Amino acid sequence: MVLKEGMNAPDFGLKDMHGDVFELDALNTDYSVVYFYPKDDTPGCTIEANEFSSVLDDFKKLGVSVIGISGGDEKSKKKFCEKNELRVTLLSDPEFKTCKNYKAYGEKKFMGRTYDGIFRITYILDKDRKIIRVYEKVKAGGHAKEVLEFIMELNHE
Repeated sequence: MVLKEGMNAPDFGLKDMHGDVFELDALNTDYSVVYFYPKDDTPGCTIEANEFSSVLDDFKKLGVSVIGISGGDEKSKKKFCEKNELRVTLLSDPEFKTCKNYKAYGEKKFMGRTYDGIFRITYILDKDRKIIRVYEKVKAGGHAKEVLEFIMELNHE
């Protein structure tokens, strides 16, 4: 079960690709996109990160922060960002504590094999850190534009 709309988003403090601690409470934007992805430098995760990076300026103009979270360490994040010229903030959750708090970690099945891993889930938070939208079972391609369109609709209401 993922977290639901209307719930408070769990706070976290995780290292970014530069080794600096990034805290959710430190954000002062109108909205935040917190997306969970399975692994650095894999095909689907690269598509998703590239797409978020390509529309990052559009998100910023709307007062939106974009944060990607997965396992691995900050070195893995830095290498992933440099290799793909990514501009989004990527955070390292090597013990999967934040992933678990956001219900983005658990049992997965692939090609008849069962294992624990990170689910591709995105949460949209308002300035008070309330969850206003949840995207489950995200398809990497086209997701960033889908999220951007949702935020644009919010700004027109």
